[in-house]
Amino acid sequence: MTARYFDVVVLGRSLGALSAAALLARRDFRVLLLGQGQRPPSYEYERFRLKRRAFTLLFGSSPVWVRLLHELAQSQRFRRMVSPLDPMFVMSSGGRHIEVPPDMELFVREIDREFPEVRQLVDELYATIAPVNAAVDAVFEKDAVWPPGTLWERIETRRSGSTLPLTRGAESDLLAKFPVGHPYREIVTLPPQFATGLFASGDYLPPLALARLHGSWTRGIQCLEGGEDELEEFLLERIEAHGGECRLSHRAASLVVRLGKIAGVLEEGEGGATGTDSGATAPSGDAGADLSGGGGVSPGARRDWPRLTASAGRFVVSLVVKKRALPDPLGAEAFLTGRAGARPDPRHPSVHLQRMDGPDDEATLVAETVLPVRGPLTVLEAREAVLTTLREHLPFLDQHVLVVDSPHDGLPLLDKTRGTAREMDRIHLSGTTAGAEPMQWLWSVEPAGYLDLGGEPIRGPVPGSYLVGSTVLPALGQEGHLLAAWGAARIITQKDKGRQKMRRQMWTKIET
Repeated sequence: MTARYFDVVVLGRSLGALSAAALLARRDFRVLLLGQGQRPPSYEYERFRLKRRAFTLLFGSSPVWVRLLHELAQSQRFRRMVSPLDPMFVMSSGGRHIEVPPDMELFVREIDREFPEVRQLVDELYATIAPVNAAVDAVFEKDAVWPPGTLWERIETRRSGSTLPLTRGAESDLLAKFPVGHPYREIVTLPPQFATGLFASGDYLPPLALARLHGSWTRGIQCLEGGEDELEEFLLERIEAHGGECRLSHRAASLVVRLGKIAGVLEEGEGGATGTDSGATAPSGDAGADLSGGGGVSPGARRDWPRLTASAGRFVVSLVVKKRALPDPLGAEAFLTGRAGARPDPRHPSVHLQRMDGPDDEATLVAETVLPVRGPLTVLEAREAVLTTLREHLPFLDQHVLVVDSPHDGLPLLDKTRGTAREMDRIHLSGTTAGAEPMQWLWSVEPAGYLDLGGEPIRGPVPGSYLVGSTVLPALGQEGHLLAAWGAARIITQKDKGRQKMRRQMWTKIET
C-alpha cells in the first residue's frame, strides 16, 4: 500500500545527487532526497572537526555549474561565498618547491627559474591545452545529455561535440616531447589523478580528460571557507526552498517495480512504500539493480551494460597540528612526492595535502593518496605510508601533531593533545562508524565509455531509474557529476510537458 507520493526520489548525497535534486525541485517537481547511508564530509572527535575526504572546488568555472547556478537564481550569492586561491597549488617534489599562481606572468617566471630547459615545451603544451578547454566549454554550455542515450541525444551531441579535440581515435600524448622522468610531468599529471574518477593506471588518463582536469587546476581555483560542508548545505537549502524534502539519515531498502518500471521506494523502517511518478535516481547501476532485487532490469542492460571495477580508492588521513609544524610556503593545496632520484616506493606514496587554518594556533590537514585495490600496500598499512611522505616534507610534524585519524582503516584515533600518544577507540568519535568506512572509488571501465570519458549510461538498468554519481562520466571527476545531474534532470523534465514549458519560461526571467 503506497502511503505517499513524490515525483522523484533521489538517493545519496553526492554532488550529482544534490545538484539533480536542486534542479528538479526548482522545476516544480516534488522531490524526496534520501541520504542512503552516505556520510557527511566531516566527523568529530572532542573539539576537533576531522574530514573523511579531501575536497577542492574545481568546477567553479565549468559552464555546467554556471548554467545550474543561473537556473537556481544563485549566481550572485555563490560568487560572494567563494574566494580565489593563490597559489592555486604547490608541488613539492625531488627537493623542488614550485608554486602555481593564478597570475600567468608569475607562473612564467616560476617556469623560467625552475625549468628553463623545457620552457619552450611548456609553452607548446599550454598552447595545446587552452584551445581544448575552450572547445569543451563551448560544448558543455549547450543544454544536452552527456553521455547521450537515445538516437536524438546522439545526434544532438554529435552536432556539438564533433569539434572536440583529443577524443577517441586521436593518438595524442600531451607530454610526448617532455623527457621521460622530467619533474614537470608530475605538475601536469599528478593533480588530475586526484580529480578524476578513473583509475589512472601507470599515470595514464585519456588525453581529453587530462587536458580538462589539468585545466581545472590551473584556470583559477575557488575556495569555500566551509569546504564541502558549506557546498552541501548550500544545495540542501536550495532543495528545501523549492519544496523538496531531505531525509539525510534515511535510506531506501528497496525499489518497487511495477509493469516493468520503478513505481516507488520502500524506506527502511517504513510500513508502506513511497510512490513516485517520474522515477528515482541511484548512485550506480549496481546499486539500482540491487535495490530492485534484480527485478525489472531491462534485457538491453543485461546484455550490454558496461563493466565498472573499483580498482583503487582515495585513502584519507585527517590530522590536527600546531601551525608551527607547517612551513610558510605550504599553501592550501599541495602535492608531495618522493625525493629526487628515488625509485617509486609504495611506502612513500604521492600525497595530495590540504591545509585549513583554524582560529587559534591549529590547522587541519587532509592527506589523501590513491590506493590500488591490488597494489602492494594494504589498507592497514596505508596510514603509516601517508604519514611517512608527510614527514619527509614536514620534518617537525611529529612534534606538533595533536590528532591523527583515518576513517578508512578502522584503526584507533591517535590523540597527542596531552603530550603522550593515546589510542582512542572509534566509539569516542561522533558522526562515524565503529569500523572502517569505504573509500571514494576510482573506476576501471570495460569497454571504454563515451569518448573515453564515460562509464555507465544516465538511464539506469531498471526503467525509471537514472544515474547521477561518479560512474556516469568518471574521467571528468566533479564536472562529470554535474553533467550527469543535468542530463538526468533534463530527461525527467522532458517527460512532463507542463514542467518543460515552465522551464522554458524560467529562462526568460531575470535572475534575482
